Amino acid sequence: MKPVEIREKYISFFESKGHKQIPSAPVVPENDPSVLFNTAGMQPLVPYLMGQPHPYGTRLCDYQKCMRTNDLDEVGDVTHHTFFEMLGNWSLGDYFKKESITWSFELLTKVLEIPVERLAVTVFRGNDIVAADDESADVWRSLGIPEKRIKYLGEDDNWWPNMELTGPCGPDTEIFYFRSEDAIPEEFNPEDDRWVEIWNNVFMQYNHNEDGTFSELPKKNVDTGMGLERITAVLEGVTDNYASSIWTDVIAKIEEISGLPYKGNEKAMRIIADHIRSAVFVSADPAGIKPSNTDQGYILRRLIRRAIRYAKKLNIDINSNWEEEIAITIMDKYEKYYKEIEENRNVVLEVLRNEKVKFNRTLEKGLKEFEKIASKIENGKMDKDNAFRLYDTFGFPIELTVELGAEMGIEVDEEGFKEKFKAHQELSRAGAKDKFKGGLAATGDVETQYHTATHLLNAALKVVVNKDVHQKGSNITAERMRFDFSCDHKLTDEEKQKVEALVNEWIDAGYEVTRTEMSKDEAIKSGAECMFIERYPDVVTVYKIADVSAELCGGPHVENTSKIPHIKIKKEEAVSAGVRRIKAVFVQ
Repeated sequence: MKPVEIREKYISFFESKGHKQIPSAPVVPENDPSVLFNTAGMQPLVPYLMGQPHPYGTRLCDYQKCMRTNDLDEVGDVTHHTFFEMLGNWSLGDYFKKESITWSFELLTKVLEIPVERLAVTVFRGNDIVAADDESADVWRSLGIPEKRIKYLGEDDNWWPNMELTGPCGPDTEIFYFRSEDAIPEEFNPEDDRWVEIWNNVFMQYNHNEDGTFSELPKKNVDTGMGLERITAVLEGVTDNYASSIWTDVIAKIEEISGLPYKGNEKAMRIIADHIRSAVFVSADPAGIKPSNTDQGYILRRLIRRAIRYAKKLNIDINSNWEEEIAITIMDKYEKYYKEIEENRNVVLEVLRNEKVKFNRTLEKGLKEFEKIASKIENGKMDKDNAFRLYDTFGFPIELTVELGAEMGIEVDEEGFKEKFKAHQELSRAGAKDKFKGGLAATGDVETQYHTATHLLNAALKVVVNKDVHQKGSNITAERMRFDFSCDHKLTDEEKQKVEALVNEWIDAGYEVTRTEMSKDEAIKSGAECMFIERYPDVVTVYKIADVSAELCGGPHVENTSKIPHIKIKKEEAVSAGVRRIKAVFVQ
């Protein structure tokens, strides 16, 4: 079954159950500092999962652009991807476990026609704090899942987000598919890699209180997610995700460019296909991300450079327009679903081309550094520190260092390199985990104050600088706010002082912040400010601050500007052509 058909069947099914389809949010999150990218379909819905009413009601569904980079170095096997599409459906205080599980089962077995005997599930086994999720297990039994295919697992596997974090949380049930030509075992073993997880239903049932206790939430939510790439491979009967119809045209283009077959070159071709697709979506995003050494720009740079390294392995002429051909193949198939791909085709190609040129120069520098290190080696061995430095600073894969070393009779400490690389990976994953764990718990009072302050800052820039100034992105933590805006010049000291003074004047005025729902057309006609207009549904929420500001927004906001401390602009700088950035903090 082709992905276009799966998307349509999924959305149609949940619409038949009273859900409203919402547009995919950008891949770069707005006003969520907990992650660099939207890593799951629930992230753009955090304010609504926290209790804010959604304009479309209590039953929602969509397909969402997602990026996960904590396993970036694992890409190259049959299952891992950095960019992927997540099919999701939500209940915001409406239905709960019985309906969620029953509909998941109905979609999989009746609509997608997956044989019941290939399915198995896990549920939360409970601990000394929260009881086992027998309710979910009972629903699965009633649907015909045999006892031996239902496994109770602990909090590491079947609890979201984890037992330590305060805030909304709860058990989840995961659905597995037996992806193998082998005889299906009678009993489900979660450690058996032939069983592949295809869907996860999270039940936000409890609140983890500050005193360590868990209490039942008065309004319980359901958050589900099913990866389109994985379910497509399952339904098309392939055990390699990259052999599904999502990837076949991209892989064929790489075969054509390299003159090599996929068989025998799988890892390199998977990495190139995945990383170029991910780079397309990041660079096409309205946030205007460009390759850099920090945050999303760093990930974009890594993706492009890793793709280049593996293109070299396939003997592709790096100076040709190989990356453009692959990117165009990808953009042709996605632009009908995601408008930003169509609008930013030239931007994408320019980003890829410029980074390729820069990396070629970096490789030249790396070769000089290699030669410098090699000239100082007296025992014929390169230590792990130098090998890792070549990788980390100059983008040299260990294979290239080993290859160059062999030509010069130098043995490279590969095992030592692997140890350092593993430590580096664990550090990166820990950082990614820290960023992801923000989720629902990341939106506290200070973040809410900063978010509302960005509305005032946006309005002040329009008054002081130019009425055509528009927000291009923002990032908020408990320590500061970062606000990107369209502007063709560096702000003068006088402009910065006026902007700051005006924001603080509006804070002191104690203006009420009001929330109104209206049609998107009405909101636009009213003059309400809106970034990423295409991501909003037909019914939108407009937050108005007196006659100062009106913006389409998903929240969260204070009720009155008097609840916001004064701001101090600490820095104003360029982000990219025509885009400036202000960093500001609260002062008491």
